Amino acid sequence: MNSVNLIEDKIKEKLGKKILEWKQSSPRRVYFSLKKEDILETAKVLFKELGLRFVIATGTDTPEGLEILYHFSLDKTGVIYSVRVLIEDKKSPKIDSIAPLFPGAEWIEREIWELLGINFVGHPNLTHLLLIDDWPQGKYPLRKDKC
Repeated sequence: MNSVNLIEDKIKEKLGKKILEWKQSSPRRVYFSLKKEDILETAKVLFKELGLRFVIATGTDTPEGLEILYHFSLDKTGVIYSVRVLIEDKKSPKIDSIAPLFPGAEWIEREIWELLGINFVGHPNLTHLLLIDDWPQGKYPLRKDKC
Protein backbone atom coordinates (compact mmCIF):
# COMPACT_ATOMS: atom_id res chain seq x y z
CA MET A 1 0.00 0.00 0.00
CA ASN A 2 1.44 3.40 -0.92
CA SER A 3 1.66 6.37 1.46
CA VAL A 4 -1.26 8.21 -0.20
CA ASN A 5 -3.63 5.28 0.33
CA LEU A 6 -2.30 4.82 3.85
CA ILE A 7 -2.96 8.44 4.87
CA GLU A 8 -6.42 8.37 3.27
CA ASP A 9 -7.26 5.21 5.19
CA LYS A 10 -6.04 6.85 8.41
CA ILE A 11 -8.13 9.98 7.78
CA LYS A 12 -11.23 7.86 7.14
CA GLU A 13 -10.53 5.70 10.20
CA LYS A 14 -9.94 8.62 12.59
CA LEU A 15 -12.83 10.80 11.36
CA GLY A 16 -15.27 8.00 10.55
CA LYS A 17 -18.86 9.14 10.20
CA LYS A 18 -17.83 12.80 10.50
CA ILE A 19 -16.93 12.57 6.80
CA LEU A 20 -20.12 13.32 4.89
CA GLU A 21 -18.66 13.03 1.39
CA TRP A 22 -15.30 12.04 -0.09
CA LYS A 23 -14.17 12.91 -3.62
CA GLN A 24 -10.81 12.51 -5.29
CA SER A 25 -10.75 14.88 -8.27
CA SER A 26 -7.20 13.95 -9.33
CA PRO A 27 -4.33 11.85 -7.99
CA ARG A 28 -3.08 14.84 -5.97
CA ARG A 29 -6.37 16.46 -4.93
CA VAL A 30 -8.90 15.11 -2.42
CA TYR A 31 -12.01 16.88 -1.13
CA PHE A 32 -14.08 15.78 1.82
CA SER A 33 -17.02 17.40 3.58
CA LEU A 34 -18.02 17.56 7.21
CA LYS A 35 -20.29 19.50 9.53
CA LYS A 36 -19.02 22.85 10.74
CA GLU A 37 -19.03 21.56 14.34
CA ASP A 38 -16.28 19.10 13.40
CA ILE A 39 -13.69 21.46 11.89
CA LEU A 40 -11.52 22.04 14.96
CA GLU A 41 -11.27 18.36 15.85
CA THR A 42 -10.61 17.49 12.20
CA ALA A 43 -7.85 20.10 11.91
CA LYS A 44 -6.22 18.70 15.06
CA VAL A 45 -6.33 15.15 13.69
CA LEU A 46 -4.93 16.16 10.30
CA PHE A 47 -2.12 18.23 11.79
CA LYS A 48 -1.17 16.70 15.12
CA GLU A 49 -1.88 13.04 14.45
CA LEU A 50 -1.31 12.68 10.70
CA GLY A 51 1.29 15.36 10.00
CA LEU A 52 -0.55 17.39 7.37
CA ARG A 53 0.30 21.08 7.05
CA PHE A 54 -2.39 23.76 7.02
CA VAL A 55 -1.92 25.74 3.80
CA ILE A 56 -4.81 28.21 3.51
CA ALA A 57 -8.59 28.48 3.70
CA THR A 58 -10.92 29.88 1.06
CA GLY A 59 -14.47 31.14 1.44
CA THR A 60 -17.28 31.29 -1.12
CA ASP A 61 -20.92 32.35 -1.17
CA THR A 62 -22.94 29.51 -2.73
CA PRO A 63 -26.69 29.05 -3.22
CA GLU A 64 -26.63 26.48 -0.37
CA GLY A 65 -24.79 28.73 2.10
CA LEU A 66 -21.32 30.02 2.88
CA GLU A 67 -18.63 27.47 2.13
CA ILE A 68 -15.15 27.30 3.58
CA LEU A 69 -12.48 25.02 2.15
CA TYR A 70 -9.59 24.32 4.51
CA HIS A 71 -6.62 23.16 2.45
CA PHE A 72 -4.07 20.79 4.03
CA SER A 73 -0.96 19.41 2.36
CA LEU A 74 0.79 16.13 2.85
CA ASP A 75 4.09 17.58 1.72
CA LYS A 76 5.96 14.29 1.24
CA THR A 77 3.43 13.22 -1.42
CA GLY A 78 2.25 16.57 -2.78
CA VAL A 79 -1.39 15.65 -2.17
CA ILE A 80 -3.75 18.44 -1.07
CA TYR A 81 -6.70 17.51 1.14
CA SER A 82 -9.44 20.15 1.07
CA VAL A 83 -11.94 19.97 3.91
CA ARG A 84 -15.30 21.44 2.85
CA VAL A 85 -17.59 22.96 5.46
CA LEU A 86 -20.95 24.48 4.56
CA ILE A 87 -22.50 27.10 6.83
CA GLU A 88 -26.15 27.19 5.85
CA ASP A 89 -27.17 30.10 8.11
CA LYS A 90 -26.21 33.19 6.10
CA LYS A 91 -27.92 35.55 8.54
CA SER A 92 -25.67 34.62 11.45
CA PRO A 93 -22.82 32.50 10.05
CA LYS A 94 -20.31 31.21 12.56
CA ILE A 95 -17.73 28.48 12.94
CA ASP A 96 -14.94 27.65 15.38
CA SER A 97 -11.66 29.40 14.64
CA ILE A 98 -8.67 27.21 13.87
CA ALA A 99 -6.33 30.16 14.60
CA PRO A 100 -5.64 28.95 18.17
CA LEU A 101 -4.21 25.78 16.59
CA PHE A 102 -2.60 27.47 13.56
CA PRO A 103 -1.54 31.08 14.21
CA GLY A 104 -1.03 31.37 10.44
CA ALA A 105 -4.81 31.05 10.03
CA GLU A 106 -5.45 34.34 11.82
CA TRP A 107 -5.12 36.51 8.72
CA ILE A 108 -7.16 34.35 6.36
CA GLU A 109 -9.95 34.04 8.94
CA ARG A 110 -9.94 37.83 9.30
CA GLU A 111 -10.15 38.17 5.54
CA ILE A 112 -13.05 35.70 5.26
CA TRP A 113 -14.82 37.41 8.20
CA GLU A 114 -14.40 40.79 6.59
CA LEU A 115 -15.42 39.83 3.04
CA LEU A 116 -18.10 37.18 3.74
CA GLY A 117 -19.24 37.96 7.28
CA ILE A 118 -18.44 34.59 8.84
CA ASN A 119 -17.78 34.90 12.59
CA PHE A 120 -14.83 32.76 13.67
CA VAL A 121 -15.61 31.88 17.28
CA GLY A 122 -12.49 31.99 19.43
CA HIS A 123 -10.45 34.07 16.97
CA PRO A 124 -8.05 36.33 18.91
CA ASN A 125 -8.44 39.47 16.75
CA LEU A 126 -11.35 39.77 14.31
CA THR A 127 -10.60 43.28 13.08
CA HIS A 128 -10.42 44.84 9.63
CA LEU A 129 -7.54 43.66 7.51
CA LEU A 130 -8.41 44.74 3.96
CA LEU A 131 -11.31 47.16 4.20
CA ILE A 132 -11.21 50.62 5.72
CA ASP A 133 -12.02 50.81 9.42
CA ASP A 134 -15.30 52.66 8.86
CA TRP A 135 -16.60 50.15 6.29
CA PRO A 136 -20.38 49.82 6.79
CA GLN A 137 -21.17 47.09 9.31
CA GLY A 138 -23.13 44.20 7.80
CA LYS A 139 -21.92 44.84 4.22
CA TYR A 140 -19.78 42.04 2.83
CA PRO A 141 -18.18 42.56 -0.59
CA LEU A 142 -18.10 38.87 -1.58
CA ARG A 143 -21.70 38.10 -0.66
CA LYS A 144 -23.89 37.51 -3.70
CA ASP A 145 -26.94 38.83 -1.86
CA LYS A 146 -24.99 41.97 -0.87
CA CYS A 147 -25.99 41.61 2.80
